Amino acid sequence: MKLKTFLLLVGACLAGTAVGAVPTPADFANRVPLEVAGKGPWYRLQLPIEVLFGARHGDLRDLRIFNAEGEALPYSLRTGAASEKHVRSEVQARIFPLRGASGSAAGDNLKIVRSTTGTILEITPNAPAQDKTQVLRGWLLETGSGDLPLDRLQLDWAADSDGFQRLRIEASDDLEHWRSLGEGQLARLDFNGQRIEQNDIALSGETARYLRLWWESPQQAAQLAGAVLSGSRNSTGPVPMLWSAPLAAKADAEGAFNWSLPLALPVERVRIPLERANTLAPVVLSGRRDGAVQWAPLARGVLYRLPGEGGEITQEELELPGGAVSQLRLQLDARGGGLGGSTANLSIGIRATEVVFLARGGEPYQLAVGSASATDGSLPLATLVPGFDPRRLSVMGDAHLKGALQPQASVTQSAPPNADGRWKRYGLWAVLLAGVVLLGLMALSLLRSSRPQN
Repeated sequence: MKLKTFLLLVGACLAGTAVGAVPTPADFANRVPLEVAGKGPWYRLQLPIEVLFGARHGDLRDLRIFNAEGEALPYSLRTGAASEKHVRSEVQARIFPLRGASGSAAGDNLKIVRSTTGTILEITPNAPAQDKTQVLRGWLLETGSGDLPLDRLQLDWAADSDGFQRLRIEASDDLEHWRSLGEGQLARLDFNGQRIEQNDIALSGETARYLRLWWESPQQAAQLAGAVLSGSRNSTGPVPMLWSAPLAAKADAEGAFNWSLPLALPVERVRIPLERANTLAPVVLSGRRDGAVQWAPLARGVLYRLPGEGGEITQEELELPGGAVSQLRLQLDARGGGLGGSTANLSIGIRATEVVFLARGGEPYQLAVGSASATDGSLPLATLVPGFDPRRLSVMGDAHLKGALQPQASVTQSAPPNADGRWKRYGLWAVLLAGVVLLGLMALSLLRSSRPQN
């Protein structure tokens, strides 16, 4: 009974600690109300960079969404990624007849004239033997650059009679080495005022600079008036980025420029505007986190603002690995003449983040950030939205900030934000240690009582 009572007491202490750990709006230093529109109950919120600057953690583990009753709502964080889409393209192929001697097995006896870039200028058969009759055996198609994955061939053809036309398809990039792409069939049938036509041939999606079409029955080879090849490419769009306002630099004694960020952030790009024309500056950008002594090189490059054909050309951005940094340092190669001014401004680019949250309770909802002791509260998107499909994002409601982040004096002027959590941890450890000691004493008492009496 004593052991059972003790375990109940420990469970009550742990439950009290867990209840006390539930976040409330008052635990966060910065809050802002939200406006929602569209179809719920799920809403999407694109975070401006000011939200990241108001957080205590660069990964936004201290972000929460609350309803009017002060309840924390379930949410998920989505980091922006490069968009991908399929783009279909068509190529009007150049066509060349392939002729060979009647009864021969191949029609490769060709004379090919190319330009200096490798483009075919002329294809003609070599002089035939005097006793051989030349017949049309097939066609050669030049597809252009040869970098389009080909999945469809459409032919404009004519034949002496209706029926089926079977052909073999081969591909090459140099007109010397050929590989088979299989077979195809064309058809044109007329009967009783009705017509059936098959002018398209499906291809395997390979790239090739040249296609060769061989008819199975050369005596019935079709005449081509044109050929169109089509395929699709995966087009990757730019990664969505958030850009900060320009941050002023501090110059040090070594002539380098230094910037301090509000917190350690995963910076992926920086932009350094050049104020004066005809500027060229080889640079090295380094970074470090708070408390670190050594600077770690992040990027090397050349910034410039120079005249060019058709106007001015500039390079004012550097790409970074994306690790979290809280300080940046720009060193200039003196041989380039500097940036053309005594100081420099820098804007940081961070990959955009979106919040998807499940609305519940009364409005207005509000976003809160700025708690050093908060742990990650986000859910996987597939958990937040059961049966999630990316297409559902487009039909979700929208949310946006109603105003700017408002610092909360009750939080910022009180004890350090992690003090309350620290005392809770101390109390929990004290309860656990006391429980271990008590369990040991009870076990020792049971051992003594179970010994046989002499």
